[in-house]
Amino acid sequence: MTPRRKRRTGRIAVAVTAVLAAGAAAAAGTGIGLPAKNDDPKPSRGSLPPATGTVTRQTLVDTTTKSGKLDYGDTATLNGGKVTGTLTSVSAPGSTVVRGKPLYKVDNTPVVLLYGTLPAYRDLAVGIEGPDVQQFEENLAALGYGGFTVDKKYTETTAAAVRKWQKANGMTQTGTVELGRVHFAPGELRVETDKAALGDAVQPGQALLTYTGTRRVVGVDLEMAYASLAKTGTAVTLKLPDGRTVPGRITATATVVDPGKDSGATPATPTTKLKATVTPDDATAVAGLDQASIDVGFTASRHENVLTVPVAALLALAEGGYGVQVVDGTATRLVPVETGMFAGGRVEVSGQGIAEGTVVGMPS
Repeated sequence: MTPRRKRRTGRIAVAVTAVLAAGAAAAAGTGIGLPAKNDDPKPSRGSLPPATGTVTRQTLVDTTTKSGKLDYGDTATLNGGKVTGTLTSVSAPGSTVVRGKPLYKVDNTPVVLLYGTLPAYRDLAVGIEGPDVQQFEENLAALGYGGFTVDKKYTETTAAAVRKWQKANGMTQTGTVELGRVHFAPGELRVETDKAALGDAVQPGQALLTYTGTRRVVGVDLEMAYASLAKTGTAVTLKLPDGRTVPGRITATATVVDPGKDSGATPATPTTKLKATVTPDDATAVAGLDQASIDVGFTASRHENVLTVPVAALLALAEGGYGVQVVDGTATRLVPVETGMFAGGRVEVSGQGIAEGTVVGMPS
């Protein structure tokens, strides 16, 4: 079988070039060459290699590392809704707001945070039906109110529970949820900045505060060529500033446009990029870190249950291709191999007589 070559790029090409140089020198110095195609290579006696390695069976993972920034994720703006009046209270920057608690108050009545992904877009009253009704009722039940069925119908029993909720929060007990009285978000919020001051007149569409999620995530901007590596749900590795490596997962992706930089005579060239949001599996792993730079390892390819040798064990053969020096006691023989993936200082190999546990020479 003619040994095949695999073209490598980037850092792998550098590693292979070094191996080829070392291997060629070793072959020239020892007079080692491949036997004729149909010959059976015989063990030769002589000086043993200065070091040896072992053929192991393992999973090789080739990764691409990109730098990201640890923060609380994208910032959103909360605007005033149909509820107008004077701003009498607003959540402080850095504070966390949970379900059922006020984000701000207008005329001393609260605008309340509830959980959900569907934005509020209409008043909720008896006779209204739809997924927004069910989303609101799920929150009402989670806050401990009952006596109604959680479904898509806003009934008299729903209105009765709403009046109890309104009384507990100092609102007028109408049984109707007016547009702008609640704000839906996927979960608890962290207030980033306040955009309005106490005493300001609250109008529809007016920016009142900005917020983020409460969990630290890593944002990574990627060239579109890496889009196939950054799919939602894909596992990644995070290298922290203290050197620890922890697992994470891509939880969101979005296409963004980088406007580029204007360099005087040359106008800026906008570039489309992919922004990946990575969430550590264990939130406590990044506790205490704030806006840190984190290296994220994306899996480019993965070969499972393959035979590997140290990259330094490869020899460049005069006839082309690669071989390894198999060490058997005090005898050695040269065996041509086919190479596969390079990763983590090892290379996937296959060849006649190459098996798990085989000892190979390392000339460099």
